[in-house]
Amino acid sequence: MKQAARMQQQIEQTQAALGSRTVEASAGGGAVKVTARCDGSVASIKIDPQAVNPADAQLLEDMILSAVNQALDEAKKVSSAEMGKATQGFKLPGM
Repeated sequence: MKQAARMQQQIEQTQAALGSRTVEASAGGGAVKVTARCDGSVASIKIDPQAVNPADAQLLEDMILSAVNQALDEAKKVSSAEMGKATQGFKLPGM
């Protein structure tokens, strides 16, 4: 039980740290930049004013979607790696 309690504490500490850790992704040659937290939330979206063309809103939407997905994917990878470190070495019965 002590081992499970230690693992739970490490997981909670890792989750708290992931909430403040960020990753960035961009699309359109840097026209759209997204910063995501490793807890799965989006921290910011920056759009180069030159990328805003009312006649081609679809392109801007695609760039935003692409950058957000890239940032969230990278955040998920970091989170998985960090959570793996937090649970490494713990042997729980039935797992």
